[in-house]
Amino acid sequence: MQVTETLKEGLKRGYAITVTAAELDEKVTVKLKEAQPDIEMKGFRKGKVPLPLLKKQFGQRVLGETMQEVIDGAMNQHFEDSGDRPALQPEVKMTNEDWNEGDDIHVEMSYEALPEVPEVDASGIELERLVVKAEDEAVDEALKSLAETAQDFEDKDGASEDGDQVVIDFVGKVDGEPFEGGAAEDYPLTLGSGSFIPGFEEQLVGVSTGDEKAVEVNFPEEYGAEHLAGKAAVFDVTVKGVKAPKAAEIDDEMAKKFGAEDLDSLKTQIRERLEAEYAGAARQVMKRSLLDSLDGLVSFELPPTLVDAEAKQIAHQLWHEENPDVQGHDHPEIETTEEHTTLAERRVRLGLLLADLGQKAEVEVSEAEMTQAIMNQARQYPGQEREFFEYVRQNPQMQQQMRAPIFEDKVIDHIVEKAKVTEKEVSKEDLQKAVEELDEA
Repeated sequence: MQVTETLKEGLKRGYAITVTAAELDEKVTVKLKEAQPDIEMKGFRKGKVPLPLLKKQFGQRVLGETMQEVIDGAMNQHFEDSGDRPALQPEVKMTNEDWNEGDDIHVEMSYEALPEVPEVDASGIELERLVVKAEDEAVDEALKSLAETAQDFEDKDGASEDGDQVVIDFVGKVDGEPFEGGAAEDYPLTLGSGSFIPGFEEQLVGVSTGDEKAVEVNFPEEYGAEHLAGKAAVFDVTVKGVKAPKAAEIDDEMAKKFGAEDLDSLKTQIRERLEAEYAGAARQVMKRSLLDSLDGLVSFELPPTLVDAEAKQIAHQLWHEENPDVQGHDHPEIETTEEHTTLAERRVRLGLLLADLGQKAEVEVSEAEMTQAIMNQARQYPGQEREFFEYVRQNPQMQQQMRAPIFEDKVIDHIVEKAKVTEKEVSKEDLQKAVEELDEA
């Protein structure tokens, strides 16, 4: 086998690979000899079929498999010998398309190599970590919000308003006939909750205790019960009570509703949760600062194909953000701009740098971390968690998409540990401003 370099321009590489007919025939023979003991053929005992007959019977099939194995082996050997790492899957093609058995195999291979990434001394990087303490006002505001979610209702005089609760008896009818599941007594319905058929709750705004009302609605076309889907219905409603919402008292009893022992324990939990949220936002600010520092520290040649692919992805994503009504990909071709390319170069450069730093630091994503990430995302699909979990487990590309951000965060943490980090206590408003500036950058 012979490998000859045909192109070496920047990160672009090209090679001509020749596999002689003799080498190929030898490998086919080895394969057939390995299989010979297990082959049975009419007129011969198991394992005693002559090799020439095996070649005649199975040679063509084994030849095709061997050609692919030889080419793959030549590529792998080349990357092992050269130390090159292709940025994307190499392009490989046979140049003698009129190949016949007994001919040498001529293959051309081209790719863009990943560049050598310069060493970075993280100990020279200076970072600032913003620290926000949860003030009593923020805790009280959170308590008030919890009290509203734990609200109760108390009887009121007068007509119902949006947000009130009405206690009703109702009987639903289609074509004048009651239907199964369309009746209830003493049903507490919060107006504006959207828990009933569209149009139902709106018609009960303004009713008072003792009122009787015929509520006319149409079942949605996609309604779960097929015999009701799209049908017009009338609900005979009797209003037995009107109640106004009342926020829960902020006391130990309310705290117990949220799993805390008492109000002081609930306040402590809220304070810890708020400060964890602040810390998460502050980490994003510090991460951007770190990436900016890294981007200014290194400069190296980038694989054009990676930059081009990233620029196209950025342009596509931004176009959809500007055109949210277009859900699919049936739209005009999106042109990349210099701005897209500049951003793509930064992302590719930082991606390669972080990957290199992570590899050198032997950063790995554990199975436990992957499992936790999958479970967290699976919660977005209530009732289908198991199916989502299995889908990810059987989809290597999806696994890589989920592993990448975990790996990046672990590399970021590794760099931060070595950098010079100072803490600066700021207000919640200052932190919010810093976060907003990230979106504007």
